[in-house]
Amino acid sequence: MTNWTITAGRADPLGASFDGEGVNFAVFSVHARKVTLCLFTPDGQTETHRIDLPERDGDVWHGYVSGLRPGQLYGYRADGPYAPAEGHRFNYHKLLLDPYAKRLTGHPVWHDALMGYTVGAPEADLSMDRRDSARYMPRAVVEDPAFSWGADQPPRRSVSQSIIYEAHVKGLTQQHPKVPNPGSFLGLASDPMLEHLQKLGITAIELLPVQAFLNDRFLVEKGLVNFWGYQTLGFFAPDPRYLAHGQIAEFQHMVARLHAAGIEVILDVVYNHTCEGNQMGPTLSFRGLDNRSYYRLADDPRYYINDTGTGNTLNLNHPMVLRMVMDSLRYWVEVMHVDGFRFDLAATLGRRVRGGFSSSASFFDAIRQDPVLTRVKLIAEPWDIGPGGYQLGAFPPPFLEWNDKYRDGIRRFWRGDDGQISELADRLTGSARQFDHSGRPATSSVNFLTAHDGFTLMDTVSYSEKHNDANGEGNRDGHSENFSDNMGVEGPATDPAIREARARRRRNMLATLLFSQGTPMLLAGDELGNSQSGNNNAYCQDNPIGWVDWQGADPGFLDFVCRLIALRRDHPILRQKRFLHSRPRLVDGLGDLFWWRPDGAPMTPADWAEPDLRVICVEMRIASGTPAYAQREEALFMVFNGGAAPLEVTLPAAPSGWLWRRHIDTDRPARAPGIVTGGSVAVAAQSVQMLELERAND
Repeated sequence: MTNWTITAGRADPLGASFDGEGVNFAVFSVHARKVTLCLFTPDGQTETHRIDLPERDGDVWHGYVSGLRPGQLYGYRADGPYAPAEGHRFNYHKLLLDPYAKRLTGHPVWHDALMGYTVGAPEADLSMDRRDSARYMPRAVVEDPAFSWGADQPPRRSVSQSIIYEAHVKGLTQQHPKVPNPGSFLGLASDPMLEHLQKLGITAIELLPVQAFLNDRFLVEKGLVNFWGYQTLGFFAPDPRYLAHGQIAEFQHMVARLHAAGIEVILDVVYNHTCEGNQMGPTLSFRGLDNRSYYRLADDPRYYINDTGTGNTLNLNHPMVLRMVMDSLRYWVEVMHVDGFRFDLAATLGRRVRGGFSSSASFFDAIRQDPVLTRVKLIAEPWDIGPGGYQLGAFPPPFLEWNDKYRDGIRRFWRGDDGQISELADRLTGSARQFDHSGRPATSSVNFLTAHDGFTLMDTVSYSEKHNDANGEGNRDGHSENFSDNMGVEGPATDPAIREARARRRRNMLATLLFSQGTPMLLAGDELGNSQSGNNNAYCQDNPIGWVDWQGADPGFLDFVCRLIALRRDHPILRQKRFLHSRPRLVDGLGDLFWWRPDGAPMTPADWAEPDLRVICVEMRIASGTPAYAQREEALFMVFNGGAAPLEVTLPAAPSGWLWRRHIDTDRPARAPGIVTGGSVAVAAQSVQMLELERAND
């Protein structure tokens, strides 16, 4: 074998960097006494060299090996104190992944040797396991991530134009009958998938985690896997399971293809914790390199702060850990060309060492001053399980936030719960109670009815209870309160009346979503009528439960969803940045928002307080303060009838030379747009209508 020699190299950049002649290795550790580079044969089976990194600048260990090229397999070993009571868990016998690795050869193979401690010993995590873990570990791969991007340009859609489509790479593509390389980035980039996404009209696809992640041991032992991916193993590497040919260029190709189709790529990222779990978890990377720096530890540093429910919490208050996160985000934007991020359990990212969540925490300050990251979309999941963990509306601009209150409020209204009219009104107008402050726009609210976590839209109208038995946890996992309704039969129904009632409610709910101020998000498969058989926590279901059912798609429902999305695109009134507050407009002195009763009278305080009220009529115009150039349409009138009886609804008076055109009627989804004659409109029970005020000569 070649007798490699190592020279000092550089402390920057971190990771393994090929310069055309060799590779520079740099890795962070405050408390290590020695960091050793391990090189492997191309098949990964044999460790050929152990070379101590010769230099340390501050807390970065580094060295340069001439002659190494992309494709070289490597890992690290770190020597230091094994003193769990002091927060240190160094174990030189454990092969460690580079936190900055850009590609991994695979996933860990579960074995007790992956643990830094002796499994089964008394007070096990205080013991030390001396078996070599290398045979059970994947290898990091030296990569040159250069890619021929050609004329690739980010679509750079404004947030007000955005319609987000949350999808799983494999779940979306695996069962599509015409997709080559299903279950992979290449499958998602294929013509059949792009044609569907373009037909649907979405502007951005938000992918469940694609950064390399771990299959939890308890799942593997039950014959299951981590399907969703919220257990990150490497923050720079695409997960190998989505690489059809093992090349990171496959991800870049997917992004370029989606961009060419006018679709942005948003990544769901998990920087709140890692896959190493608590003190009883494996030693794979961060724990073995510097446990005390990478993780937030309890007052007794043997244990971990667990604000995430996964066993550990990343220590973003340490500057080098924060740097890793920021370097990772920039890498995915600059090198992989993604267009934004959705931050899992983002309340964790805003916690200071003392004092809890703060909108001016280090992570937010770092993001907001970064010239790369301030030009992409940033979306927060605004909660975790830590103290004060629910922070909806508390994130600083330019963050958007997932709005679970929107989901629950709209589900409850269409389910027929009492007292939901005021809630519906708030959600239709952008959830101002949460977001109308600090200069935040109405688009800050990411409105959704369904997401990966919970029922699909079809299951929301087909099941009153969750059915998670396939997860092997006795149906104890997943949310128990879903605000769902089986409409007479639990699960699939053959009764035509029930099937039609379910289809109508799905149309009503999606019409409400796409006619609401804010930023709408759809769950992949909802447009097809996809079901997960009542499983509302399919995190471990890499099988037909978790995959989109293309063969059972409802083409009529898909066409209706396409119409709704097109209407939102074509009507700026539905997607305004400014909040509507019934204020007069400078351009004409008219208000920008009116709430009407079906008889044409304005809503009164007594009406708003009526618990049995099931219908609301709203007239929206361009918001007060909007520049004149943006005022391209006059008014929209919408009726949301959640009651059991049809209504004759009085239309707002149309000025001379103007008339109302009906665009959508969920009772008659195939109904063509048409002029409404007379001063009223018939609205069926359990339906939505949307009308536009137009000039007669148009």
